[in-house]
Amino acid sequence: MPVVVTAVFRPAPGRHDELVEALRSTIPAVHEEQGCLLYAIHDADDGTVTMIEKWESAADLEAHASGTAVKPLQAATGDLLAEPVRVVTMEPIPVGGSAGTL
Repeated sequence: MPVVVTAVFRPAPGRHDELVEALRSTIPAVHEEQGCLLYAIHDADDGTVTMIEKWESAADLEAHASGTAVKPLQAATGDLLAEPVRVVTMEPIPVGGSAGTL
């Protein structure tokens, strides 16, 4: 079953553009990981940057979380954040559209 994740990044004051660029530079490596269906950043109206992810399975997400692409992302964003990243993991409910679509 697919797994959807949101990761909300609150940039430190004046660091939004640097945060976006740090995330942008690490995304291609994640796109190459097994089971990655979506890994994209979005500006939110509250000043945060939200990563929306979709993985083919929980096992693929788990491999990503302990994989080599996450360490550079954490290193690149660490001093650009005002607070720790808020991560929420979800399973799609098959209602309102095709099952498992985002």
